Amino acid sequence: MSNELDLKLKIWRQEGPAVDGKFETYDANGISEDMSFLEMLDVVNDNLITTGEVPIEFDHDCREGICGTCSLMINGQAHGHEKATTTCQLHMRKFNDGETITVEPFRARAFPVVKDLVVDRSAFDRIIEAGGYISVNTGAASDANLTPVPKEASDTSFDAAACIGCGACVAACPNSAAQLFTSAKLGHLNLIPQGQAQRFARTENMVETMESFFGSCTNHGECHEACPKEISLDFIAFMNRDYVKAKVKNRKLAGQK
Repeated sequence: MSNELDLKLKIWRQEGPAVDGKFETYDANGISEDMSFLEMLDVVNDNLITTGEVPIEFDHDCREGICGTCSLMINGQAHGHEKATTTCQLHMRKFNDGETITVEPFRARAFPVVKDLVVDRSAFDRIIEAGGYISVNTGAASDANLTPVPKEASDTSFDAAACIGCGACVAACPNSAAQLFTSAKLGHLNLIPQGQAQRFARTENMVETMESFFGSCTNHGECHEACPKEISLDFIAFMNRDYVKAKVKNRKLAGQK
C-alpha cells in the first residue's frame, strides 16, 4: 500500500497575457506517492471545481514523456529536480510529506503566459517553419534502403530526434536561448544523406529565425542539465560550425546568380 502525502502548493495564477499574475496557495492532502505530478494537479483541480473555484490551467497531452507539453517550473527547476524526467513522469514519491512546492510557468520573453501555467511556445514553430523539413523532388517513392545511411550518422541523428520541443532548455538558460532545441532539430536532418540538399540554407534560416525570438548562448550548459532527453551540447557546436559554413556557401551561391 502506497503512502500518502500532505503538501502545500504555491501555484502561479494569471488570468491572461495582459493581466498581472500572482502566487496562490493550495493544500493538496492525501496525495498518493504513486501519483504523477500531473495527477496530483488533477486532484487539486477536482477539489477546486467541487468548491466552485476556477481550476488551474496547465498543458498536458500524452503523459508518457513524449510530447513535451507538460512543461512546468517546479521549485525553480524545469520539470522539477529529477534529471532526465518530464513533469508527467515525475512521481510524488520524489517529494516529502509536508513539503511546500512552488509551481510556475516557463519564464522567457519568447514564451508569453497564456493563462496560469500555460505558455505560448509557437516561437519554436516559427523555427521549424524556417527550414526544419526536407523537401526534395524525388519522383516516385524509392526503396527504403536505396540511400545508405552510415550507422554513426544514423545513431547521432536519432539522438537529436529525441528532442521533444518542451522548452526546458530555454527556461533553464539565463539568457533564454534556444540553441539546444534548434541544434537538435538541425542535427536530426543535417547528419543524414537525405538532408544534405538543403543543409546550409536550412541552417542559416533556422538559426536566424531563432535569434529573432531568443537570447544568445553563452555556454552555461544549463540547457543540457534541464533537458528531459539529455540532448548533447555537441549539437550546438555542430550547428555553429554549419552556420559559419552556411554564410560562406550561401554568399557564394548568391554571387553566382
